[in-house]
Amino acid sequence: MNNPTSIPYWRLSGFYFFYFATLGTFLPYWSLYLKDSGFNPVQIGELFALLGGTRIVAPMLCGWIADYTGRHLRIIRITSFLTALLFAAFLYAKGYFWFAWITIAFGMFWNSTLPQFEAVTLYHLKDQAHRYSRIRLWGSIGFIVAVLGVGQLLDYQPHVIIPIAVTLSMTLIWLVSLMTPAIQAPQQETATVDIMQIMKSAELWAFLIVYLLLQLAHSPYYVFYSIYLKHYQYSASLTGFLWALAVFAEIVLFIYMRRVLKRFSLRAILLASILLSVVRWLVIGWGVDYFWLLLFAQLLHAATFGGAHVAAIHLVHLYFGARHQGKGQALYASLTFGLGGMIGSYYSGQYWESLGAEFVYSMAAVFCSIAFMIAYIWVGRKNSQNRAVSSP
Repeated sequence: MNNPTSIPYWRLSGFYFFYFATLGTFLPYWSLYLKDSGFNPVQIGELFALLGGTRIVAPMLCGWIADYTGRHLRIIRITSFLTALLFAAFLYAKGYFWFAWITIAFGMFWNSTLPQFEAVTLYHLKDQAHRYSRIRLWGSIGFIVAVLGVGQLLDYQPHVIIPIAVTLSMTLIWLVSLMTPAIQAPQQETATVDIMQIMKSAELWAFLIVYLLLQLAHSPYYVFYSIYLKHYQYSASLTGFLWALAVFAEIVLFIYMRRVLKRFSLRAILLASILLSVVRWLVIGWGVDYFWLLLFAQLLHAATFGGAHVAAIHLVHLYFGARHQGKGQALYASLTFGLGGMIGSYYSGQYWESLGAEFVYSMAAVFCSIAFMIAYIWVGRKNSQNRAVSSP
């Protein structure tokens, strides 16, 4: 039995709690705030695309600096402080021009933070990588607390509380980062592999394309799900409940993830998660009139995000090793959440009104179907090691 005091469990968990509490305040409700501020669906899609665009550049730049200096936590503290400071400017911003520039500015630092903290967490865990899910689940709990709390407030408070709540939550991320102990990145491995050799792997690029498609498919959910529900007369509190239910399902999976990893390979978890993604987007797109179908679709979030994300973190750990972990996590974030999120946000904004939500969510299912074919052919097929990272 591993000694729980051998790692700073509660401080690592606390960072995830407040980071995803911020996301739970921002992601479901920011589009509603933008709509209330007078922006149309095309502009909302473009603003989210700009945020996704910063996620292409920022994690890569930050990852290379962090791996070169070994000062991952110092970089996290700087980026989290600047994120809160810049986001506070939304309290005074007026018009599309200023919203766009503030989005780019805060996004550069916001999107630099999490990939490096993922690396810090794995450095602390060392050979206990199977414990990652138990730490990460506190992020899901933070998301639920925030999304339910803000949803209740918005039933009787104006949307102006959203930038205030996000700024406060971002400040708490910075404070927790100050309390988290630093750890030096490993300087050598038994078999050090040059980063360029890793980058030549066809399986690695197939993996990145799969996750780019998955994030592209998730974008209409992240950007327009709350607006979609409001159009069909769902209240803010009920919208918050549906977001929270999805993350609750994710928490249940995280609790049992160690057993799942022992029983199934990362490849099997990934393929199952992608297939369930196809089902989820079709149900959301065509079943919004049936509340019980929306409940079912939100429960599938356990697989479509939770299972897929845990598989990704472990696969990146396998592909890049400890020496290049910062760059690996950054590359994963840049090309999947960044490029995939940017393209998905832009296309969904362009077609949301002209072709309708049914078309946009159906296309999300198509993207996931393509991802499944690529993953089935290339990802993890020849690598029997893809379960070993979960073992104690």
